[in-house]
Amino acid sequence: MSVPQSIDESAAGNQPPLRRDSQGRVDVDSVPDVIQWFLDYDQRVAIVKHARVEEVFQWKQSQSRLAGEEVFLFNRAEDRLAIGIIQALSENATESGLHSWIAQLLNALDSASRTNETISEAYGLDLAGSASTVNEAAKIPAARERAEFLFNCWIETLCSAEARVLGWLYKEFYGRPFAP
Repeated sequence: MSVPQSIDESAAGNQPPLRRDSQGRVDVDSVPDVIQWFLDYDQRVAIVKHARVEEVFQWKQSQSRLAGEEVFLFNRAEDRLAIGIIQALSENATESGLHSWIAQLLNALDSASRTNETISEAYGLDLAGSASTVNEAAKIPAARERAEFLFNCWIETLCSAEARVLGWLYKEFYGRPFAP
């Protein structure tokens, strides 16, 4: 899935609403507001609200349910993104921990992108011209490869959005941009 590259022009002058306490420390209770800002104004994150992404996310949820996986079932893709970001911050509360997590997201994004590019080329998929990623993936004859493709579509979107928000938060928390 392609991801738009820029922050919405109407929000270019605005910054996400990350609050700080009287000593200048980040108020982590403002992180949900930051996530919402990115969902509203940053196209690379807001893509998770797109109908095609939601369709792939619901497909993934359905597959998890059918496979009997013990996973929390979210109502919407953007809910999954928000909880993932908050969980990542909770589980990676140090600079090195968050740095490592963002690097893992970027590695997963790279792997998923390369796999999907190969599969798309092999089967002549036209994702840009199709209204439904799931329907376009039906051109892939093998069920396992089709499932891998759709799973990687979700991973591409999720990792792109999560890395974008966490990368911004990393800079705010530690005073320097994330560098792989």
